[in-house]
Amino acid sequence: MKIEKNKVVSLSYELRTDGFDSKLTEKTNENQPLEFIYGMGMMIPKFEENLEGLKKGDTFKFKIDAAEGYGLSNPENIINLPKSTFEVNGKIEEGMLNVGNVLTMQDQQGRHLNAKVKEVKEDSVLMDFNHPMADKDLYFKGEILKLRDATSEELDHGHVHSGGHHHH
Repeated sequence: MKIEKNKVVSLSYELRTDGFDSKLTEKTNENQPLEFIYGMGMMIPKFEENLEGLKKGDTFKFKIDAAEGYGLSNPENIINLPKSTFEVNGKIEEGMLNVGNVLTMQDQQGRHLNAKVKEVKEDSVLMDFNHPMADKDLYFKGEILKLRDATSEELDHGHVHSGGHHHH
């Protein structure tokens, strides 16, 4: 069996952002692998493209350029918000607005977004809503641990049901 559309892929990987031998950014292993249904659009397209055709036991090593990974920073995603936005009952929580903090915010449609505090001014806060991995090249290496056909239920739901447990 090889990796192709509607196969459940289970893999371990190491992710680095400054070359294959740079500091580790993220890692999965056999006990906590990454599992996804190939071709469902849940992964970075270039990530899937680099795995296509691999089989259980195959190893992989590839680079994804920033523009084809999480994208490049968009200056329009850096927004100045009034300090009052961060008040709860008229007060701002101590330590919340420290430069570098990542806060979960909500847009007008109720979607949750993460944003990093870039600068705190007298009456406003400069927030960066770009993905934290924007502008970074991605260096992956790993191994295909398991492959199987996705069940019809998994295909209907669009995600893997592992271990017999399933919650929505």
